[in-house]
Amino acid sequence: MQKAVIAATGLYTPPYSVSNEELVEAFNTYVERFNAAHADDIASGAVEPLQPSSPEFILKASGIKARYVMNKDGVIDPEIMRPVIPERPNEELSILAEMAVAAARQAIEAWGKPASEIGAVLCACSNMQRAYPAMAVEIQAALGIEGFAFDMNVACSSATFGIKTAADFIASGSTKAVLMVNPEICSGHLNFKDRDSHFIFGDVATAVIVEAADQAKPGQGWDVLGARLKTVFSNNIRNNFGFLNNAAPEGFGQPDKLFVQQGRKVFKDVVPMVSDMIVDHAGELGVDPTGLKRLWLHQANINMNDMIGRKVLGREPGPDENIIILDEYANTSSAGSIIAFHKKNDDFQAGETGLICSFGAGYSAGTVFVRKRG
Repeated sequence: MQKAVIAATGLYTPPYSVSNEELVEAFNTYVERFNAAHADDIASGAVEPLQPSSPEFILKASGIKARYVMNKDGVIDPEIMRPVIPERPNEELSILAEMAVAAARQAIEAWGKPASEIGAVLCACSNMQRAYPAMAVEIQAALGIEGFAFDMNVACSSATFGIKTAADFIASGSTKAVLMVNPEICSGHLNFKDRDSHFIFGDVATAVIVEAADQAKPGQGWDVLGARLKTVFSNNIRNNFGFLNNAAPEGFGQPDKLFVQQGRKVFKDVVPMVSDMIVDHAGELGVDPTGLKRLWLHQANINMNDMIGRKVLGREPGPDENIIILDEYANTSSAGSIIAFHKKNDDFQAGETGLICSFGAGYSAGTVFVRKRG
């Protein structure tokens, strides 16, 4: 059975950054206007007043200081409070594909081989901008890649599910190299009028090239020691938007057609599930989890990441052991763990081991143990 190697990664960062201060200014203006417009009902008790947010609240709750977005003006306008992204004609490359292609080209350049050697493209992310044609097929065409392509969605775990799928294609001999991309415009499904979640997400795109070990350049990349996936159904993270909403137009604009979560329940459920999964998978592979050089975890919430890090390593992780990019990028769903991996792996020596891990809606979780090649 052919082993898989993570040969290269790429990252596309949007041009606009929104600070907590900018986000809070827009949100609090919206709150003031809402409370003023509903003053009589609030006074009578018929309507609950909205509460303002603050940069300090956001930082303490999440570890986030800023986020990148594809459209800033709409997000920070209290009259709009959503990204304004014009629909493109069918003949033009779609925005999600454009982001993915940019990340993919960076990965291909780092790989040092022609795109023609890739035999499959997977677009793995939390929100596709359309039902079909598949985003992956559009990305495949834009890069001039032959073979096959398809979309997959496992929310925040999509990237690790994509790496596992790519590794399985390598093992079965279906192809020698796979491009897996994670374009995320998470600002598009975020309710910027909700105090508890208006700060959570940002936009980004990442790319990973997985190839057969016998094709990889000597010393390049990371051996995939093993990848494991897990799902457990839960309504605690949900988004009800879909094409069937067209049959019930009164549903448009409702909060449940955007991101909704029960944060405390998610924390209570997911942290032990993921921690136990990591330790159990490590044991199966003969890897000492306390000896991992680095954790590249899903960037959901700094408190979740800190606790998972402590449970896995058996101690307080150092800043170079449990990588956090939340402060700059916020939660970027499937792309978060790949951003962390992409930005912080160049100090590894041959034989050193780390973990790429994701977790999120579903519930879903994926663990990918990797070892630097010599």
